Amino acid sequence: MQIKTYIAGPFDANNYLVIDEKSKEAMLVDCSAYVQEIVDYVKTNGLKVKYILITHGHFDHVLGINRMKKALNAEVYVPQEDVILIENINEASSHFGGEVADIPVHDHVYSPDTKITLGDEEFIIIKTPGHTEGGVCIKGHDVLFSGDTLFKGTFGRTDLFGGNIKKLVNSLTNVLFYLPDEMVVYPGHNEKTTIGYEKKFNDIFNYIK
Repeated sequence: MQIKTYIAGPFDANNYLVIDEKSKEAMLVDCSAYVQEIVDYVKTNGLKVKYILITHGHFDHVLGINRMKKALNAEVYVPQEDVILIENINEASSHFGGEVADIPVHDHVYSPDTKITLGDEEFIIIKTPGHTEGGVCIKGHDVLFSGDTLFKGTFGRTDLFGGNIKKLVNSLTNVLFYLPDEMVVYPGHNEKTTIGYEKKFNDIFNYIK
């Protein structure tokens, strides 16, 4: 499996193109802007992008959905509880530089039986509310795409609509930190980390002492 990182959008969000090299199937995790470089790479390498998977509904992770969906011919999945954020995207974006004329649309919401596969690799959707009510992480065999739930050394803010620090503490300490220490974490912003590192050094522990 190959993972390519593209930083884009108003707050430099990470967009991850995840590729199964054998089958040439791919998925895009989060979609903060239209990124021509991604489209070109997909076409040049003959990839089939099956999914655009959204970790949470904040506007800086969904702004590129419509154009990227059209360019990649991919199906878009979003968290059910965060549809309200996406449909009311201008409630947030207007505070950060203007309104969005093209409201992002999706094909599916995550459900308990949602199955995400690339070739022989299966990804599991893990509910991790706290940063938003609907926030999810996407777990592969040895990687985790954590959105804004978990960053290197810290975690997502909880002072916006749908945020809840108690739920976020639970999502980290009782869910994610039970994953293997060697699992590599690809967050929604900034650099990657591991579960083992975060179990030792994450700031979340300052909230539960």
